[in-house]
Parts: sequence; structure tokens; C-alpha cells
Amino acid sequence: MAEHDQIKVRGARVNNLKDVSVDVPKRQLTVFTGVSGSGKSSLVFGTIAAESQRLINETYPTFVQGFMATPARPDVDRLENLSAAIVVDQERMGANSRSTVGTATDVNALMRLVWSRLGTPEVGPSFFFSFNTPQGMCPACEGNGKVSSVDESLLVDVSLSLNDGAITVPGYGVGTWQWKMYGEDPELDPDKPVKDYSPTELERLMYDPGTRVKFLGMNTTHEGLVVRVKRQFLNPEKEAGQKHIRDFAERIGTFVPCGECGGTRLNEASRSAEVDGVTLPAALSWQVSDLREWVLALAERDTSAKALPVLKALAAQLGSLVEVGLGYLSLDRESGTLSGGEAQRVKMVGHLGSALTDVTYVFDEPTVGLHPHDIGRMIDLLQSLRDKGNTVLVVEHKPQVIERADHIVDIGPGAGSDGGEIVYVGDLDGLRASGSLTGRLMDHKPTLRTHRRAPKGRLEIRGATTHNLQDVDVDVPLGVLTVVTGVAGSGKSSLIHGSIASGAMHAAGEVRVVDQSAIRGSIRSNPATYTGLLDPIRSAFAKANNVKPALFSANSAGACENCKGLGIVYTDLGMMAGVANTCEVCEGRRFTEEVLQYTLHGLNIAEVLALPIAKAAEVFTTGNPKKILDRLMAVGLGYLRLGQPLSTLSGGERQRIKLAIRMAEGAGVYVLDEPTTGLHLADIEAMLEMLHGLVDHGNSVIVIEHSLAVMSHADWIIDIGPGAGHDGGHVVFEGTPEGLIESGTLTGQHLKAYLAP
Repeated sequence: MAEHDQIKVRGARVNNLKDVSVDVPKRQLTVFTGVSGSGKSSLVFGTIAAESQRLINETYPTFVQGFMATPARPDVDRLENLSAAIVVDQERMGANSRSTVGTATDVNALMRLVWSRLGTPEVGPSFFFSFNTPQGMCPACEGNGKVSSVDESLLVDVSLSLNDGAITVPGYGVGTWQWKMYGEDPELDPDKPVKDYSPTELERLMYDPGTRVKFLGMNTTHEGLVVRVKRQFLNPEKEAGQKHIRDFAERIGTFVPCGECGGTRLNEASRSAEVDGVTLPAALSWQVSDLREWVLALAERDTSAKALPVLKALAAQLGSLVEVGLGYLSLDRESGTLSGGEAQRVKMVGHLGSALTDVTYVFDEPTVGLHPHDIGRMIDLLQSLRDKGNTVLVVEHKPQVIERADHIVDIGPGAGSDGGEIVYVGDLDGLRASGSLTGRLMDHKPTLRTHRRAPKGRLEIRGATTHNLQDVDVDVPLGVLTVVTGVAGSGKSSLIHGSIASGAMHAAGEVRVVDQSAIRGSIRSNPATYTGLLDPIRSAFAKANNVKPALFSANSAGACENCKGLGIVYTDLGMMAGVANTCEVCEGRRFTEEVLQYTLHGLNIAEVLALPIAKAAEVFTTGNPKKILDRLMAVGLGYLRLGQPLSTLSGGERQRIKLAIRMAEGAGVYVLDEPTTGLHLADIEAMLEMLHGLVDHGNSVIVIEHSLAVMSHADWIIDIGPGAGHDGGHVVFEGTPEGLIESGTLTGQHLKAYLAP
């Protein structure tokens, strides 16, 4: 292979990488694998992709760079033959209510063209069908589809009179200026309970849009309570006030579908125009797979030059969404409601039809959230990107993906400080013969778990209709490990989150939903602070050194004054790109020199926070720290550093750290959403051991999962399907794994093949 046909990495030391040097072939599909925390992402994202993006950003004018997040130069001796890198990751898409699946994929642009060219009555050019332009948006909700409303029951206690304090809004107490507008209104009886008001009085008290009156000798405007509260508390232009005011606003404020456009976001002309008897809002609400069939049928009938090219392009774009396993979504689905895996696949659609070539595409577990049936199609798409002349780098654990790679880079041998080395580079046969952990597990012959636990009760679900569920009746056994499976979009999450997780308590104990959503916390939050581990450690430091515990907090007395305990100093350069540099005073250790003189077990507080959890467990072997560290180890997070910012954790790591915390809460029902996300085959075995331990200690565990390894360990399986969207929503099987294998369902077929000798 020619020199310039390889990306050459020399001396990479990002995070835990130990002077890594490796050659990655260009225009091939290369899979990077290894146990969680081994250094895969540090090499692919933190080194190769980061340097490529940094170099591209440097070509822009300084003014433009000021608006871009430019990564720092990675710690690497040399990188050669890089091409432009496009990162397609699992970061959830922004929760902007104006961003939908249609706008994020640019499919809406083609939809608008169709309605502008074929719609009757004729409305105008395509931007007249956009809810983001003044010409297309509904004037009442300005294209949001929702309007702010207030929960009126929280404003007035109707059993009381105004004189008795019926108005419960902060600042409207009896006798206050705000209260007098109502309590001394000659048209309202202040001594009559509000529930006894006539319709006219109620309209005056609650909904008066604004009437000029002379009140207490002044000319002023009388507004109904609802109108005034919306203006005072729910005005987005208004600065946030005191905490109790903000809390009240959050409590009373709700969003409801716009009464004028019915939530369609468009004005009357745009939402009324029809193509073949179908309005644009109706088409946007259809399942993508159905919409594609309709577009194809329309293209066969309407072969006019003004419509056919657009219809063909639209059918191709919709076909791409179906190909990546998203045919069950609708184009009007808000982007912020998509899962990490769905978001990554939506981003992927934009690149499938791209004219760019010789680009490096970087994917982070593109098969996450996919049923085994859909994984093959995803690999086909990755290979199609490669076949266009692109370099495709994939961080992945699934054996199906590793088996179809052109080139494999295995990183390990362990996690954290025990990883960061290249343990194998080459093809699949070589991996199997290499003796590495990944290589050995590729040939691992899975078997069904023979010991089945008997249920200790059941949770009854009757008539479930959340989203696409078709009036589902099913019993979920308690006291066992239950796996709920089915293709993406079949209704698994709707069944569990909509029917079980929504209840706070059950006879079996509290329901504990442990998902992959972001963890709330500041940039100062880390595993030690989030789990409560740092409190007893600070107390132990204080006791051992006879000083106050606050000294050992980077948010308090012990913080470095220069960086305020952050460890970095951010310099805002105005129009130029901001720069984050390691603090020169504390050298990134976050504490003052005085605090760093104090030690516990021979380590100062900065050294303790730099410890991986597994090493910390060897240092803190008693009391509460031991219990917390043991739980973190049990969920496979031994490689994380105690002081690692929570913002750097993946979705799977976030779920496991939440699980470690909730495991201390006593018996209950645990609901886990794909807990094997981001886990190597070896880590999945440890996760299964931990899940069995939870059940053996009296808990019920319900897992939404696609992993065949997890299914083979289940006591009970509920398979939802048979397809996705409106083709799903039924229970197609419930029973033991042995029964699933013989059931003939799509999942059963894959489990049977997985367990075949």
C-alpha cells in the first residue's frame, strides 16, 4: 500500500494512550474495538478526528473561528495523510422546537417544493410552506405549533373568596397592590367563593384581555388574572427573577397545541393546500415508510417536468431514512425527542447522498439501538460510504460489524491505565488467532442459561395504547430478569416507560428508571461528587490532618484562586476563538499548594481524584467509600477516574453511574434501557453477572435490550413487533428464551442463529 494511502499516527498520548503508533488504511472500513475505557475513542475521536477538524478550522478567517468550537491540538508527535473528517456521533440533537426530523435531514425542503409546484389552491414559492418563515408560519404560535398556557388550578383556590386568599399567585396576597385590582374591583364580590361566580364574573376575574378603567384615582388597565400572570411570569423576554418566582413559573407554565393551526405550525393557506387530496401537515405526520410509498405512486401518475425530478429526489431521501431503520418516524417528529442512536442515524442520512468523496467518516457505535435484523443493513450503508472512495472509521463492539470490517484495530489489553496500547492490527482471521481478549471472545460459543428463577408475582399491563401500542395486554413477571425486545420502533420503550415506569410505586417496591439521559450537574461535577464519594473522603482528609473539610473541595476554601478550582483558565478573545488552557498556578490540579501538602494514605487530594475507580478501591477499603466504589466496580466503571468530568461520559457510562447510585436504595423494580450500550463482549458478561446479582438480592429487573447475549440469560422474554411504527405495537411472544427460539419471530430467528453450534 502506498505511503499516502495510510493515515499515520505516531506517538499518540491523548488520555490513556501510551505513545501509540499505528497506520490506518484509507478508503477502507476500519473497526476500532477493545474493552470499555481501553482508549478507542481517544485514538479515533480525540486524536485523528480532532486534529483533522482543528486543521480545517484554522483555514477559516479569525472572525469565523470565534463562533466555532475548535479543539486543542491533541498530544501526538505526528499525524500524516489526514483528510477532512466528518464525525457522526450519538450526541442528541438540540431540543429546539423548530428542529424536526424533516428539517434536520432537509427532506422538508423537497416536501415544500412538491406542494409549491403541485398544491391546489396555489399558494406561492416553496418558502410559503415553511413554518420558519413569516410567509408560512402560523401567526398565532409563530411556527412553534404550541402556545404557552397556564394551569389555572394553581392560580386560584375556587373554594375561597378573594378576601379569604383565593388568589395563590406570589405577590398577590390579600391587601397587596396586585390583589386590590381584583379584591377592590366593584364588579367582583370579594366575599363570595370563586366557585360561585357567574360566568360574567369569572370572565372578569380570569380572562379580561385588557380594559381601561379608573382605579384608585388613576387611569390603568384591568387584566384578567390569567392574562396578567402570563405576561408577568411566562414572558420569555423577561429576566428570571427570584427562585420562588422561577419555581412558580415552571409549575404553572404548560405548552398546549396552538388553537389556530392545531399544532401544524403553518398558516391557513399553507396548511390547506392539497396535493392529490393530501395537505402538507398530514403528509408530515405520516410514517416515513408510508409517505415514501405515496410519493412513489404519485411519481408514477404525475410525470410532468416540474414535478417528477422533485418526487424522485424526495423518494430517494425518504428511502435513505427507511434504509437506516428509521421508516417508523414521521417528518414532524421533534429532533430533541430522538434517542442517541436515532439521532446518529438521522445525521447519517445527510451523508449517504453526498457528492463528497475522499472524506474520513467517523462513527461512534452506529448499531446502538438496532435490532440484530437491522445491523446488517447498517453495515451495508457503511460499506456504501467506503465504496464511494471514503475512509470509514468505526468504534464498535458488535461481532457482526467486526466480522465485516476490512481492517481491525484492537486496543487494550485492559481499561484506563491498563489500556492505551495497540494489541492487534489486521484482518479478522488474524484477530481470532491473536489471543487478545476480543479475538478469544469472537470464537466464544454462547449457551442458554439453564437455571430459571420462578416469578414472585407480576405487573399487569392492560389496554396499553401509548404511541403505537395496539391495546396491549401483558403480564411482566416480578423477582426475575425480564428482557423486552423487538425491532427499533416496535413499541418496547412505549410499553415499559408508558405503562410501568410512569408509576412511582408498585407492590414490588419503588420503580427505578435508569436511562442514558444526560446527568444534571455543572462542569465541576465528576463521579466522586455525583455519587457522594467525595464527602467521606474529604472528612477523612480533614480528620487525618486536623483541618476543616472545606479545604478539600475545589468549589470552596481549597480551590486554586487563579482558576477557581476548575483546573483550566478560559480566555475569551472577543472576536477571536476562545482558548482554554491548563491553569499555570495549580497545573490543572485545582487546589492550592497548601491543600496539596496534606495527605491521606500517602496521596494528596488531587492524586486521589486522578485515581481510576479500580485503583481507588484498593486504597479506600472500609466504610462508605468502599460500598460506593464496590458498586461502581460492579457496573463496570473501574476505569473511570474519580475526578473525570461527567460531561465526558458516554450515554452507557451515564446509565451505569446512575445504576451504581440507585443500587443502594433497597429492593425495587429496576428498569434499564439498553445497559449494554458501549460495552465490549467481556464487559457484557460482567454486566450480566451484576444484573443476576440484583435479582438474587430480591429485586425485579426489566431490561429493554437488543443484545442476544442478554436475551440468552433472561428468565423471561417479551418480544414486541412484528415490525416498527404502525406495523408494530403487538406482543408477538412472551415466554422463556427456549420458547422464543422456536417461536419463529424475527428476534427468535436471530437468537437461534446466535446460539447455533
